[in-house]
Amino acid sequence: MCMRNLLIGSLLIFPAFIQAQDSPTLGKPVSEKVVKKWNGDIFPNGEGLPIGKGTAMYGKKVYQQYCLSCHGNDGTGASADELAGAQHGLKDNPPDKTIGTYWPYATTLFDFTRRAMPLDKPNTLTTNQLYAVTAYLLHLNGIIKENEIMNEKTLPLVKMPNRDGFIKVHTGL
Repeated sequence: MCMRNLLIGSLLIFPAFIQAQDSPTLGKPVSEKVVKKWNGDIFPNGEGLPIGKGTAMYGKKVYQQYCLSCHGNDGTGASADELAGAQHGLKDNPPDKTIGTYWPYATTLFDFTRRAMPLDKPNTLTTNQLYAVTAYLLHLNGIIKENEIMNEKTLPLVKMPNRDGFIKVHTGL
């Protein structure tokens, strides 16, 4: 009986061992510099925002170069989601989840764009380009004026239309 259990146990473990041996060796070690670049958290209050600045006027140029092909003219959508120009609110059917109707914090827009866009080259825009394209997207959504300067001090002060549309969970910590 003991030998039978040992044999059954071996048969169960053996495929997992073979599978681990056949696994592809993907990836490569990442340098401390790369980890630091990708590991910069930005909070709703602006903590973590880098020093820089931009306006919607410059942001339009950045948008046309890096964003237009996926997000369409004036952020109205193409192969990727619309970013502006909502025709419906969040409670309509269908809802429009644009920056102006959905996003609670302007700093989140900056952080997401920095980490994930452009889709084929994330984390490549300069800080000034990021502030500028963020300003442009906020302007397209009617949240800021075209000539307002967005930087590490002004961006956290932007009151997004849906800021209070999310449930706040208090953990007691």
